[in-house]
Amino acid sequence: QRPVAAADMIRLDDLNAATPDAFTAALGAVFEDAPWVAAYAAARRPFPTVTALHAAMFAAVQDAPRDEQMRFLNGHPELAGEAARRGTMAAFSVDEQAGLGLDRWDDAGFEALNRGYRARFGLPFILCVRRHTSASLLRQLHRRLGGSAEGERAAALQEVFLITRLRLAGLVDGLGMPVVHGRLSTHVLNTALARPAEGVAVSLFEVGSAAALVQGVTNADGRTEAPLLSGAPLRIGQYELRFEVGAYFAGLGLPVADPPFLDVIPMRFGIAEAEAHYHVPLLVSPGTYTTYRGS
Repeated sequence: QRPVAAADMIRLDDLNAATPDAFTAALGAVFEDAPWVAAYAAARRPFPTVTALHAAMFAAVQDAPRDEQMRFLNGHPELAGEAARRGTMAAFSVDEQAGLGLDRWDDAGFEALNRGYRARFGLPFILCVRRHTSASLLRQLHRRLGGSAEGERAAALQEVFLITRLRLAGLVDGLGMPVVHGRLSTHVLNTALARPAEGVAVSLFEVGSAAALVQGVTNADGRTEAPLLSGAPLRIGQYELRFEVGAYFAGLGLPVADPPFLDVIPMRFGIAEAEAHYHVPLLVSPGTYTTYRGS
């Protein structure tokens, strides 16, 4: 069962009125190969909000006996494993891992880390990959290999919470939707003329990648017409914004050096909160610039 188009989302009111079997059939894929989670929630209706529905479903896993909980966690596929490359996982997992390119990974070192994690903790390394870049995924795996068995069980459950919250938010529509999306925006101000900078080309890169994630040009208000990133979790990782201010100032006819002192300004920053709003403004003149995390 893959994420659905907005027009085809299931209404919370309809789920509250559905038979237990229909409810379980509609939501059974949200928790990996565990339709019993949906059955647990079906008996606890009605739900006033989508957030409350997710809380009830997650409570089924939290309240399960330890052996059943561990069986559930072990039902999750390995990241970038054989099932990912063959596309034989549950549909949600196929889409999630492919979104980060894990279906194309063939890294013996990463496979060894995965095996080491399972050998140490008795469960696969579970991470909500829709919230991470590939570099962040590797950092998380290295960090969590140093944890304790109990700490990793708790960490895996927290990742399941994040994974399933995203899945449910893409499947069910109703009051009280969970916050699952972040936003990245910018604003360029010309401090030499004390006005917004219109016509500055802006590009966003993930650090280490040569291909731009998004490109835009600032409008009369000094902003891009739409946020640089929105409508999904921001992937935790390191990024670089590039502002082409040399061409902008040349177009204004302001006196600038040849070549200009400031041409393309690269601004590196980190995203650590996938559901947050990151606003990265640029205050610039031909000879100086500054930035800060705005709101």
